[in-house]
Amino acid sequence: MKSNVVALNQSKELLTPIAQKHAPNGSTAEAVLDQWLHAIATNSQLFCNKSIANPVDLKHEVLSALKSSNVYQNESQFYELIFGSLALKPQQNPKFRFVDLFAGVGGIRLGFQEHGGACVFSSEFEKNAQQTYKTNHGELPFGDITQVKPEDIPDHDILLAGFPCQPFSHAGLKLGVEDTRGTLFHNIANILEVKRPKFALLENVKGLISHDKGYTLKIILRKLTKLGYSCTIPKSIINKGTNAQIQKLAKEMVLKSIDFSVPQNRQRIYIVLWQDKLIEKFDYPEPIKTETCVGDILEFNPDVSLTISDKLWLGHQRRKIENEIKGKGFGYGLVTPASKYANTISARYYKDGSEILIQQDGKNPRKLSPREAARLQGFPDQFVLHPSKVQTYKQFGNSVTVPVVSKIAEKIVRFI
Repeated sequence: MKSNVVALNQSKELLTPIAQKHAPNGSTAEAVLDQWLHAIATNSQLFCNKSIANPVDLKHEVLSALKSSNVYQNESQFYELIFGSLALKPQQNPKFRFVDLFAGVGGIRLGFQEHGGACVFSSEFEKNAQQTYKTNHGELPFGDITQVKPEDIPDHDILLAGFPCQPFSHAGLKLGVEDTRGTLFHNIANILEVKRPKFALLENVKGLISHDKGYTLKIILRKLTKLGYSCTIPKSIINKGTNAQIQKLAKEMVLKSIDFSVPQNRQRIYIVLWQDKLIEKFDYPEPIKTETCVGDILEFNPDVSLTISDKLWLGHQRRKIENEIKGKGFGYGLVTPASKYANTISARYYKDGSEILIQQDGKNPRKLSPREAARLQGFPDQFVLHPSKVQTYKQFGNSVTVPVVSKIAEKIVRFI
């Protein structure tokens, strides 16, 4: 195996100049090369700058180079060479293929990979998240999605995106399909329009429903339905209904982590889309009845450094009193192992841990450990954490709850 790894690294060096020609601005040759190797290992299409090549010829060129250096001998051997060292990997012969946009550390990816999917393209702008993604999934994500041509992205069955929530111009609804220009959401819409995957899953904060009094959600759904996609809200209501009508029905798209055996009071909206007429309807997963508690995700011997200082603890208590006087009602969230759930972990958790503090006998409460933060999002213990605690807290605060996504994936893949 060692000689194969050496030969693979030599092949990468030879292929890097070719990959560089296909790398979009804001992305690296490493990202392109990683995607190529994964695509060959899962018999998928290669990312390809179609202005200089076509995917079929490019795949033949890359595969020939790997064969000539004896890196590629057969499908099983090459799959093992590329994915064998990863604890979390796709099937050798995937049932379906997907793209992972605004990927973070790959939580949505894990949920779909569990059900037989293989990722054929990933993108994530933040460098630390890219590092964690590479460590666990074996590929460096592409960078600036605004610089990626949709037609260059490999064919796929499902588009996945934890997209950012941005305000839209109120002139937008008068502009038809051009109403989202200048936003990152527009890049998702462009990929859907060009690549036409069968399904898409768009994840966002629950606040998207109320954002700008429902206007943002309406403009998003109108854009998507004009591209030939359906969701659980009827098109008649999306096009002619009121914001309030859309908001009411959109609440059915909101799923809670606590309902899927994860002890966190996290609510997110999951917009499931499908090509018009592909299916008659989509039913969101029902809550799982399994009981859970905060103790299920706690470590047996937490590091003593997680215990907060007297100064910080006094500050939390003071702010709680001040907020109660002002009617805000929040200063910190204190839980015990027996608590049914914790508050929602956020990207700011690294600052003071105020939203989730674990009560301890005879001493100040403590913060979650990085591994506990991962477990609170349903990530398996095989998932390798970023070496920085600050970055780890940020990454899981920004991530999705994997078991929730897995249940949605289970529903979607029945139709693939």
